[in-house]
Amino acid sequence: MSGDATPTPLDHPAEHRPLRVLIAADTFAPDINGAATFTEQLAVGLAQRGHEVHIIAPAANRHHGTYDEELHGVTLVVHRLPSYKWPLHAWLRFAWPWTVRKHVAPIIDAFKPDVVHIQSHIIVGRGVAREAHDRGIRIIATNHFMPENLLEYTPFGRFTLPLALKIAWNDAAKTYRLADVISTPTNLAADYLRKAIAGQRVLAISCGIDASHYLAREGRPATNDIVFVGRLAPEKNLDVLFRAVALLPSELHATITIVGDGEMVPKLTALAKELGIEDRVHFLGFVSDEVKFRALTNGTVFAMPSTAELQSISSLEAMASGLPVVAADSMALPHLIDGNGYLFTPGSERDLADKLTQVLTASDEDYSAMRARSLTMIEAHDINRTLSTFEALYRGEPVA
Repeated sequence: MSGDATPTPLDHPAEHRPLRVLIAADTFAPDINGAATFTEQLAVGLAQRGHEVHIIAPAANRHHGTYDEELHGVTLVVHRLPSYKWPLHAWLRFAWPWTVRKHVAPIIDAFKPDVVHIQSHIIVGRGVAREAHDRGIRIIATNHFMPENLLEYTPFGRFTLPLALKIAWNDAAKTYRLADVISTPTNLAADYLRKAIAGQRVLAISCGIDASHYLAREGRPATNDIVFVGRLAPEKNLDVLFRAVALLPSELHATITIVGDGEMVPKLTALAKELGIEDRVHFLGFVSDEVKFRALTNGTVFAMPSTAELQSISSLEAMASGLPVVAADSMALPHLIDGNGYLFTPGSERDLADKLTQVLTASDEDYSAMRARSLTMIEAHDINRTLSTFEALYRGEPVA
């Protein structure tokens, strides 16, 4: 099957009372990353369906407590835990592990959730899962976590990295064993997780997006603009994209539009100047959804050079915008490429340049076929299907 599809809820009674859902996350808005984005759209989508949704997450600054926060026109109750900035990371904030249970226990007792849905096992998810387990509350666990990404910001060297990864996954297993259901965004990520946590059953449930928010333009753009959307972090390997663009035939007049912000901006700016492409690279920074949608609509091809994607919501957004995709042949990205673009050898700027050239020089017929294929493939990742699947799991109902 091309692309991973969310399991389908089996027939169940049409009438259900609204649920009280407590979502626990180690990263949440205003953070910009895949896990935070999914948690936000899950909470908003459930609230729009009439459920009572509370979120527990680290405070985004020094102010902690319980707040009404508006996201996409929906007001959510967010319990912000005292948090501290990770010194080796540009924006990451975390709660002290030994304080989480003390803070979340009264929240759980007051809210009395029907189900707890943790978005990671790291700190907040771990504490909430243990408190929920002690109270006999149903637990759903979704893993967005790749230890390789987090360890980028730790002092572990390459010789101690394998041991650190083993310790990290053994620690994850302790929390995930408390869950009634474990999910992760793709089949490949599910296989990876099963091996990492000793064969537990894991469901592949797409994060999903609301494709109605995105617009695919008619015909082919007049320019050759390569778009990237996401955090500008080391694991995204944007240096490979920049070096690839420098290798493209000059007659293509290719440009890069970067939508997002992060700690790599200074290094990438310097690299663009070193490669002589600084006038062809446009850093838009952190922008509104409208600006992001417009950048995708007006783009020619989407590039994702990251080698650690468990799904890549930004690639799904590009597909919903009708863009061909050129992505690294790594982790879950191969599941998003099937006639709608090309995979390239991870880390190879030469191969990435070749694959981008194939898209940019494709005939109008072939280019339109790639765009149409992206739009077809995105149908399996509809957010409403994802929401219905989690609703069924929250109630203990089977899914196909």
